[in-house]
Amino acid sequence: MARPWSRITGTGAALPGRAVSNDELARQLAARGIETSDEWIVARTGIRQRYIADASLSTTALGAQAARAALQAAGLEPAALDLIVLATSTPDQIFPSTACLVQADLGAAGAAAFDVQAVCSGFVYGLAVADAMIRTGVYRRALVVGAEIFSRILDWNDRTTCVLFGDGAGAVVLEASEQPGILAARLHADGTQARILCTAGRLAQGAVHGDPFLRMDGQAVFRLAVNVLDASAREVLADAELGVEAVDWLVPHQANVRILSATARRLGLAESKVIVTVGQHGNTSAASVPLALDLAVRDGRVRAGQHVLLQGVGGGFTWGSVLLRF
Repeated sequence: MARPWSRITGTGAALPGRAVSNDELARQLAARGIETSDEWIVARTGIRQRYIADASLSTTALGAQAARAALQAAGLEPAALDLIVLATSTPDQIFPSTACLVQADLGAAGAAAFDVQAVCSGFVYGLAVADAMIRTGVYRRALVVGAEIFSRILDWNDRTTCVLFGDGAGAVVLEASEQPGILAARLHADGTQARILCTAGRLAQGAVHGDPFLRMDGQAVFRLAVNVLDASAREVLADAELGVEAVDWLVPHQANVRILSATARRLGLAESKVIVTVGQHGNTSAASVPLALDLAVRDGRVRAGQHVLLQGVGGGFTWGSVLLRF
């Protein structure tokens, strides 16, 4: 018996209730003695606003909201799931995993559930893992979630990072199919580059030890990201025996518009084929790819039969690509 493929059958998204514009953020930072402006942020990043969670909102709640939307789109009840893979760098607690907490919220008891931690590559990593598990024939219906509340690990006195990130969650339902869906997936990492993007603090003896905030060498991240995303895209296209011209949509990690534009140029892909949501969401780490995908599905840009290239790149340093036929 031939092994099954896996296909995305539903997408979903969730955002905190309030968007914070660059102007509002600039006023908040000015009260701390930090100077910035809408013009400065837009010119360097393309970001115009981001969503910031209030103290009562959890990563679990955001992930469960996105999951319900994806399940509804797929026409499935939570009990139909047999696998939940959740990507996050901002879990609500050390353990149990956020995937288990989302499982309990959904009422999907019995499904295997675990977290993956690959920072901004997390959703792509999770999707590749779920695809591989479905391809074994053991699992049939998977939920893959990216959920983050990055605002809680930002140093609001560091202008170079605090203007970049936002909070949110996205999810997809992945089901076994006789028809090709995910055509190729490749994942990579280079731990020697760990320091260019990290949150190094740790919990020990009831206290935080080390730096608990996100730190980033922006120029180093930019250089590495553009190089590895180009190579990774070509790798999965070669695996699927397709050329760049076959790509209908590129849905990359939404770090900033400069990386998105540079990647498209390297590939020779028209920027009109790049799904860009960083302006409205900021960088939502593991949530950015599924948030962008859901938006493009729901507004009708991504349609059945199209080739969609998903890409993640982030701390670790990690990166990867998934090529699929929607």
